[in-house]
Amino acid sequence: MNESIIYKKLNDCFEPSYLKVTNNSKFHQNHKASPKNGNSHFAIEIESEKLKSLNRIDGQRQIFKVLRNEMNKNIHALEIKIIY
Repeated sequence: MNESIIYKKLNDCFEPSYLKVTNNSKFHQNHKASPKNGNSHFAIEIESEKLKSLNRIDGQRQIFKVLRNEMNKNIHALEIKIIY
């Protein structure tokens, strides 16, 4: 799992004016519950007209919906910042 997969899925779905995906896995390598795959903790910053009409929780739900497969298999933690 790498950030390019996350970036492509979010970009295709939300057509953002700004999107940044950061791999923060290096900061969590020694956490007990962290998978030892090296790519499991990510942070997203996104600005999209498609998310602006939603409240913060509903916007996050839409992002989780798009990344459902990745969340179930590869992503251990996902930090989301929606820019309004």
